[in-house]
Amino acid sequence: MAGVAGAGALEPPLCSEQFGSGAARGCRAAADGSLRWEAAGRRGWRLPRIFSATPEGRGGDGDGAPGAALQPLAGLQAVFLPQGFPDSVSADYLPYQLWDSVQAFASSLSGSLATHAVLLGLGVGNAKASVSAATATWLVKDSTGMLGRIAFTWWKGSKLDCNAKQWRLFADILNDLAMFLEIMAPIFPICFTMTVSTSNLAKCIVSVAGGATRAALTVHQARRNNVADVSAKDSSQETLVNLAGLLVSLLLLPLISDCPSLSLGCFFLLTALHIYANYRAVRALVMETLNESRLQLVLKHFLQRGEVLDPASANQMEPLWTGFWPSLSLSLGVPLHRLISSVSELQQMVEGHQEPYLLHWNQKRNQVQVVLSQMAGPETVLRAATHGLVLGALQEDGPLPGELEELRSRMQAGPERDGWVVIRKLHQVLDRMFPEFLKGLQTAGWKTEKHQLEVDEWRATWLPTPEKKIL
Repeated sequence: MAGVAGAGALEPPLCSEQFGSGAARGCRAAADGSLRWEAAGRRGWRLPRIFSATPEGRGGDGDGAPGAALQPLAGLQAVFLPQGFPDSVSADYLPYQLWDSVQAFASSLSGSLATHAVLLGLGVGNAKASVSAATATWLVKDSTGMLGRIAFTWWKGSKLDCNAKQWRLFADILNDLAMFLEIMAPIFPICFTMTVSTSNLAKCIVSVAGGATRAALTVHQARRNNVADVSAKDSSQETLVNLAGLLVSLLLLPLISDCPSLSLGCFFLLTALHIYANYRAVRALVMETLNESRLQLVLKHFLQRGEVLDPASANQMEPLWTGFWPSLSLSLGVPLHRLISSVSELQQMVEGHQEPYLLHWNQKRNQVQVVLSQMAGPETVLRAATHGLVLGALQEDGPLPGELEELRSRMQAGPERDGWVVIRKLHQVLDRMFPEFLKGLQTAGWKTEKHQLEVDEWRATWLPTPEKKIL
């Protein structure tokens, strides 16, 4: 009988199942005709739901029949992590969320100290305080923040996607500055209204920049059309962290509220932790789409070494501060009327441009302006940006391929006279170089079908350059 049982165990399973990309488990027929499932395997964070497949009234035994209860950690995963984690999110999801939770906890404690200071400045607990004066201060503070929110959205709203990491870090540091102003406000009661209004203005800017960049990062992390799920679970995680911060604040505030120097010291320690955790969270992100900063890094490496950086390497090298002030001013999608004022200028600009974009180069200002055609798609925009960045590289030091080195020498010999010639020659160089560069980007793991380059909405049409007749 043992031999027969052993032979039956070697038979292929009747069916199998798996949760997500977890380990599959098979199912075989038992002697009484019921189904006998193999023990559910675990893989990484996956703790699969356990369903009962035995007839009603039959309990699971120790040889692999699943029970009906969820594992404790599986329940926590279902509440706080997106369905299908980790395969349903990007690889940088977990390190980013861990550091983001640390910064949110520190920010929650700092916010409690700041709220305590504002309420103290408004006169809470002071019998001589005027309710109408406190109400007026609160209304001025809120109205200032609302106006600032509208103004900042108009000024920078379209640029937040392009540098989501930089604006995310900027928003959190500005939030720390706003809370510092709130803590200092009661010390100078004469300037209290102006101080808390400035603080609220900064916080409203933080809410715009932080909320918009969080949405952009959620789109990046969601890999199975599960943006809503990733966003909802992120909200659950933040709520849990804020709840923990609230409980700790209830214990901390009575101990330090009577000592301003101790409160300020705790605030600085929490702020240092907050900024460090934010930096680590942002640095953990690996964006596979190209913005101007990442494209410049990848292109520079390609021109110097002939190879394309992968997204992880480029993201580690991407500047989180200097990206706001690039050495080259590159403008994509500028209006055509801004660059030309005569027929001769139009003919000069169109000559030699066979691609659906026109390029204007101001060498003195190190400024490249690109006019895009109605037919310009993501690949055209990427080539136009590459064209502009190569022009910027010609004005910098560093090794370049032979053809570009010759163009650099020609440009240095007569920058004013040969500027348009350099642009046209560079078109010919890009005809040979850009397809190789584009293929290298795709092979390295970059998503070239979309980008995060800052592009304005202006588009234009123009007649092609007539071919010169050879007599």
